Amino acid sequence: MAKADYMLSILWMLKQQRTTAAELADRLEISVRSVYRYIDALCASGVPVIADAGPGGGYSLPASFVDTPLFFDIGEQRALVQASAFARGSGYPYEAELDRAVAKLNRYNNNVQLEQLERHEGGMETLQVPAAATALEPLLQELELCSAERLTLQMEYRKGNGVEASSRHINPYGLVLWKGQWYLAAFCQRRQEIRSFRVDRIAGLMRSGEFFVRPEGFSAREFLLQSLLPGRNTEAPLLAVTIASGESILNDLCSHWMFGHTLVERTAGQAVFRMDESSLMTYAAYFLLPYGTSLQIIAPAALKQRLAEIAAGLAAHYGA
Repeated sequence: MAKADYMLSILWMLKQQRTTAAELADRLEISVRSVYRYIDALCASGVPVIADAGPGGGYSLPASFVDTPLFFDIGEQRALVQASAFARGSGYPYEAELDRAVAKLNRYNNNVQLEQLERHEGGMETLQVPAAATALEPLLQELELCSAERLTLQMEYRKGNGVEASSRHINPYGLVLWKGQWYLAAFCQRRQEIRSFRVDRIAGLMRSGEFFVRPEGFSAREFLLQSLLPGRNTEAPLLAVTIASGESILNDLCSHWMFGHTLVERTAGQAVFRMDESSLMTYAAYFLLPYGTSLQIIAPAALKQRLAEIAAGLAAHYGA
C-alpha cells in the first residue's frame, strides 16, 4: 500500500479503539518503526493523536475528532453500502472504485459492525435488466469526466437506421440512465441545439482541446424526460382527461413518466390530466388498454371511443 493508505488505515483503526503500535504493526503487516513514522506524519498533518504510555496505554483519538466528516457513523456506512448495490445494478462505470471504497469500510470495522452492515446490505437489493455492457465503461467514464471538466468532444455517432457514423462536435452536459440505456445530453455544435444521444451508438470520442460553459441549472434528466414526452413541441389545445379508479391504479398512473407530468388534479378515487389529442389517442390510449375494467374513463368521450375501437380491432384479429 502507499503511504497515504497506511495513514488512513491507522486512522480507521484508531477510530475504533485505543491501539498499541505493536497491534497496528501486526494488523497492517509492517514494522513498529514504520507505525511510528506514520503516526508522526499524521500528527504533522494536524491529526491530534493521543499517546498514552505505560500498561494499558497506546494510541487513540479524541472523541471530537472521531466525529469529524472524515469518518462515517453506522447509519452513513449503511447508506453507502446500500447505495453501492443500487449503483452496481445500474451499470455504473466506476464499480472498481466503488468496491475499493466499500472494502475500506469493511476492512477497519469490528466484527459487530461488519455483521450489522451485512444484514442491512442483504435486506435491500435491486432487480433490473443489466444497464450496460462492460464495453461501455470507458465511454461512460470519459463522458462523465468531460462533462465535469467542461471539455468539448469530437464524437463519431451512429444513428439507429444503420447508416455510417457521422462526426459531431459536442459539449457533453450530463449522462442519464433510463430503462436500461445510457443517454448523453449534449449541445450539438452542428445543429446548434441540445440533443440526446444513446451512448451505445457512440463509435468514438476525441477531446478537441476546447472548453465550454454549461447552462446554469441545466438538468440532463429533465431534458431527457421532456424530450420523451409526446406532443411537447405542439401548440395543440390540451384536453382534460378524467380517470376514476382505486388508489393503487391511480398511483401507478400518477407515477408514470408520461401521465405524472400532465397531472392537474388528484382527489379520492379520481385523477385529472391534461394532454394534447394526438398523444391521448395514441400513446395514452395504448398505455391504458391493459388496465381493462380496473379503471373508468370519465372524460373525454373520444378516449372511451378510441379504447373501444382498439379492443374491437384486437377481438376481430384474434377471433378470425
